[in-house]
Amino acid sequence: MYERVLFAVWLLTLVLFQSAESCELRPVLAQVPKRLPAGYVISEGTEELTLKGCAANPVAFTSSDPDFAVNTDGTIITVRGLVITTKRFSVLVQDESGLDWRVDIILSCKDEASQKSSSVAHKRIKRRWRPLPFSLIENDSPPFPKDLEMISSDSSVNYTVYYQISGQGVGTDPVGLFLLDKTNGMLKVTRAVDREQYPQFNFIARVYDQNGREVDAHLPITVIVEDKNDNAPEFIGGRLFSVEERCRAGTPIGQVNATDKDQANTTHTLIKFTLLNATDMFSIEPFTGKLTAKTNTLDREAQDKVFVNIEIRDMGGNPNGLFNRGTVVITLTDVNDNPPTFKEKLYKANVKENQENVLVTRIPVEDKDLVNTINWTALFEVTKGNESGQFRMETDPKTNEGLLYVVKGLDFEKTPVVKLEITARNAVPLVGTDVAWLSVPLELTVGDEDEGPEFNPTILYLKVKENVPNGTVIGTYKALDPETKNSNGIKYYKVTDPGNWITVVESTGELRTANTIDRESPLVHQDKYNITIRAVDESKKAGKGMVIILIEDENDNMPVIPSTDLVICSKGDALSSVLVEAVDQDKPPFSTPFIFEFGAEHDGKWKLKDKTDSSVVLEQAVPLPNGLYSVPLLVKDLQGFGNEQTVNVRVCSCEREENGAGICGARSASTSLGSLGVLALVLSSLLLLLLCLLVIFICSTKRDKLYLNDDTGTGGMLLKSNTEAPGEEVKEGALMIIPGTDAMDGSHQSGTIKNVTSSAGNIGQQFFQGGGVYNTTTQDFGTEKYYTSGRYDNNLYGNGGFQKFSNTNTLDTWNTNGRYLDRKLAYFGGEEEGRYADDLLKTYGNEGAGSPAGSVGCCSILGEPESLEFLNTLGPKFRPLADVCYTTK
Repeated sequence: MYERVLFAVWLLTLVLFQSAESCELRPVLAQVPKRLPAGYVISEGTEELTLKGCAANPVAFTSSDPDFAVNTDGTIITVRGLVITTKRFSVLVQDESGLDWRVDIILSCKDEASQKSSSVAHKRIKRRWRPLPFSLIENDSPPFPKDLEMISSDSSVNYTVYYQISGQGVGTDPVGLFLLDKTNGMLKVTRAVDREQYPQFNFIARVYDQNGREVDAHLPITVIVEDKNDNAPEFIGGRLFSVEERCRAGTPIGQVNATDKDQANTTHTLIKFTLLNATDMFSIEPFTGKLTAKTNTLDREAQDKVFVNIEIRDMGGNPNGLFNRGTVVITLTDVNDNPPTFKEKLYKANVKENQENVLVTRIPVEDKDLVNTINWTALFEVTKGNESGQFRMETDPKTNEGLLYVVKGLDFEKTPVVKLEITARNAVPLVGTDVAWLSVPLELTVGDEDEGPEFNPTILYLKVKENVPNGTVIGTYKALDPETKNSNGIKYYKVTDPGNWITVVESTGELRTANTIDRESPLVHQDKYNITIRAVDESKKAGKGMVIILIEDENDNMPVIPSTDLVICSKGDALSSVLVEAVDQDKPPFSTPFIFEFGAEHDGKWKLKDKTDSSVVLEQAVPLPNGLYSVPLLVKDLQGFGNEQTVNVRVCSCEREENGAGICGARSASTSLGSLGVLALVLSSLLLLLLCLLVIFICSTKRDKLYLNDDTGTGGMLLKSNTEAPGEEVKEGALMIIPGTDAMDGSHQSGTIKNVTSSAGNIGQQFFQGGGVYNTTTQDFGTEKYYTSGRYDNNLYGNGGFQKFSNTNTLDTWNTNGRYLDRKLAYFGGEEEGRYADDLLKTYGNEGAGSPAGSVGCCSILGEPESLEFLNTLGPKFRPLADVCYTTK
């Protein structure tokens, strides 16, 4: 049995080999125009291309020249426009068994062939070189070297020649690829060639005789490497795509790109794309790689990323073609195809009555769309039960829960249970679904609270005529206790009453007029006057209500001419006029239209014309000279209520007019200067004179600094006093303080003493020493209070000046000072020495010889008889001071 199988295989191989040997494919010769457009048919399916007689069926055609393509029926067409004289290429035919058959195609130009046949009809042209350009198959299988083509020159007829080749593939990279038999010109290839690296070779063949002389021109040789399907297609570009869920079928998603290194525009590079999975969701165009959605039911919530495996195969997808596989990732983007759903079928909550702006409850929802997007964020709305706007809904941005707030307080007595309906939706509409927005019921229980009285209605409207008598009852405004539904024990008070027009009876809420109600008052707006009433129950809880009084008008105002001073421009003999307008604060029919008439004392120089509802034109009846005229006018309202008014009309020569009113000129104004103008001028002159006198008085009485003629060089000075004597009305003695310290020492600046005596007899003193002011304090010494003055100096620790406020009628100045000084010394003697070191007595030197006053030390004052004779030497300007001192003495 085994031998029979071997014999059958051997026999089949022999038959096929003999068939292949007997099948000879001749070149296809075709004459074509010189210019070939794209799509030009070179030849239709010939016997050579269809392998007739070769016991084989072609399945694929590959052209070695990219300018030509071969259809599946063997028809050769041009790919682009060409201009040719001659052209040679080959077509590789692949049969069902995978064997390759090569058919040479030779094209010649019709024009050149006819031209040559007509011009040299009787001349035979001999080819000098053979053959035409030829080709080899890439990656051909061993053994090597293999014969390619024989090169022959016509010179070999006359000479014994040998051949040489040089160029690419011979002496240059790739070196040694081609060999040439020098004697017979057979060209051989030594190894396999990769077309993707070397698509063709160009080199030169030369022919020489035995003497080394080149006997023919060199021949350029082109060897075309015919492509073999030895490269599988490869993916290029990105393979990440996205498409919206719920998109329409046929929506473009993207394009998958692939490339093949084999020869372009051949079946070796004809790539077919095939999906290996997710074929129910997506589709791909076989030869372009365009991805599209196959259905409209893509759901991101079910699968947000789809990994699609794609196969790319050359040879147009033929099973014998080479292939590659890759994965494409398609991300489904979110659309709002899921509404928010509630977790409960009924929600319940509680709230106390009268609470406002408080959170009542949280309502959780679920949304399957992408979190933290507008498709996921829920918006809540109270669709039922919120007709009065008592509730507000918000969304918690973190949890997406609905927050229910009470905006206006609820009333337990009116609605103990509030039924609401809550609807949840998204900010964007739903897409690709028939589901509508969902709603859920909510029961809100209102808790009871002890409330204050409530007015019903909250705003009471009352109609009242103006000017009603005080004490008139205009209505009653009562409040009820929400729990007991009565007004027992409730008291009423006014909260606001701008004009104090209304009185509220505390126990009954009765409203009475307290003052005149005036519709024309600025407190009234659009005939309305508002007051606020507060009701307080026995538990001190209160409620408020408002009363709006609608005031009805009465004829209590007469028409008034607001502008009674008018100006008429004098126009010579022409009669001038002016517009007179009147107003009435009442409303019709108690106001306009007005009735204008002249008063009883009308002199006939004026007349009225062009009357309107609120104005009349006053015109001169006769020409009038410039001057001021009084015109009596009687203005009445529609009810005949009015009085006589006087209009002052000034006739003058106008310098201009503004807004229809005349402006008198300077000449006219000067002639009208009356008694008031003269009085104003006189008063202005007197005021200016008084101001001048005041300035002179101030300058003449200013305080001059008077310097003492002191022989000791103390440089003391006194300020002039405006008080010359204490007067007889002085009740208390004026105590003059003479410091017992170095205040008048020659080593320091003299002190300035200023005494001011009031009419009551109290004397205030300020002491100035060296430009500074003595500070004063009051201290207790025994049972009497002493007024102490002192200052701090570089070498001065205190002074012995004191002032006592005494109620005695007589006061011995120097003796009293001595007694006070003794008491102070005794007081400080019993105290701590360190604390009062600055107040101890000091020894001071004499001010200098020749001083009329002698020494002013405290000891010398106590031991010497007092003398004020030195004051007589100070000059006449110090006479008032001397008189004061003598009087006091």
